[in-house]
Amino acid sequence: MSWDIDSIRRDFPVLSQTVRGKPLVYFDSAASAQKPRQVVEAVDAYYTTYYANIHRGVHELSMRATDAYEAARKRIAKAIHAADPREVIFVRGATEAINLVASSWGRGHLSKGDEILISMMEHHANIVSWQLIAEQTGAVVKAIPMGEEGVLDMDAFDRLLSDRTKILAIGHISNALGTVHPVRAMVDKAHARGIPVLVDGAQAVPHMPINVQELGCDFYVFSGHKVFGPTGVGVLYGRGEVLESMPPYQGGGEMIRSVSIEKTTFRDIPERFEAGTPHIAGAIGLAASFDYLEGLGWDNIHAWEASLLAYATERMEEIPSVRIMGPKDNKASVISFVMEDVHPHDIATVLDAEGIAIRGGHHCAQPLMRALGVSSTARVSLAPYNTKEEVDTLIKTLQKIHTMFAE
Repeated sequence: MSWDIDSIRRDFPVLSQTVRGKPLVYFDSAASAQKPRQVVEAVDAYYTTYYANIHRGVHELSMRATDAYEAARKRIAKAIHAADPREVIFVRGATEAINLVASSWGRGHLSKGDEILISMMEHHANIVSWQLIAEQTGAVVKAIPMGEEGVLDMDAFDRLLSDRTKILAIGHISNALGTVHPVRAMVDKAHARGIPVLVDGAQAVPHMPINVQELGCDFYVFSGHKVFGPTGVGVLYGRGEVLESMPPYQGGGEMIRSVSIEKTTFRDIPERFEAGTPHIAGAIGLAASFDYLEGLGWDNIHAWEASLLAYATERMEEIPSVRIMGPKDNKASVISFVMEDVHPHDIATVLDAEGIAIRGGHHCAQPLMRALGVSSTARVSLAPYNTKEEVDTLIKTLQKIHTMFAE
């Protein structure tokens, strides 16, 4: 494998600093990934050399900004294999994308007694959004239970699919456990009953190439900040004919054809769903993040992260008080764990004193935590810029914690 980890780490200036007098070890990429200088430079170039609003201006800077913004749309459409760049809608993140679909699609397709099918393992964004529209329409949210070892109960999924199911909204990868769900098989079963599917890909896009046409889903959503891009930007992919059938989510400038006091007519996609001035810099930076990841090579990223995951898992299992949650196989670069008699927040606090950043809490997945029989877990999430030496630093401190609380 061609993998120059020292060169990659130099692309991320934040990693060169010390925290509390110790070299920073950043194991919280599932919450938000660090940014390579290539992304920072792309955003900086927009703000310092051709900043202007887009679409409305006929002056040079506006036209350059418009070209860059629309080039970003094309770049991302190519990255996720959308059939048409117009199927890429820029939003603030995966959360807004799900809310957009729940509100715009849901208002026209859900009514009393209809069922919205999610899973017990969803991020709150893919639960609460559907609860809100269910309250407005009289629909009911149902959840696929979790089977053994943190995987979905597919027999229960088959039973829950029915004529009352109007949409399936499922995460591609669990943010709390790293479980990779069998999305393509689930899409096929849903579509056999005429049920559309939304896939929350916030945790998948940073770790694997995405082909929305091969997945067959109707909607796919993700956030820029988790895929090494800027905060405040994300993507809603939707099949063109589905998006065209949906009413606007928000009203404002640029999404209109004509406005009078009596009536407004709206533009086609994608503009229909991008009211107001968008996060132009965010879109440009997000395109740069895909350039960066594809430059590393998806096979190389997968191989490196898989080796780190296997190594970290093996080392953590050496600590008697550690219990790793979730599946051992078919998972992304997340290790969610608990330690006997130690609260996850205490684990995270002690690690922070050593310059190690992890996440302790419910990870916006409280139903999943209850199904696991815990209130929270500690979560280590790995990225292409992490190293085995950093894992060793983590293990050394976890062993200290074990000794400290075992006394």
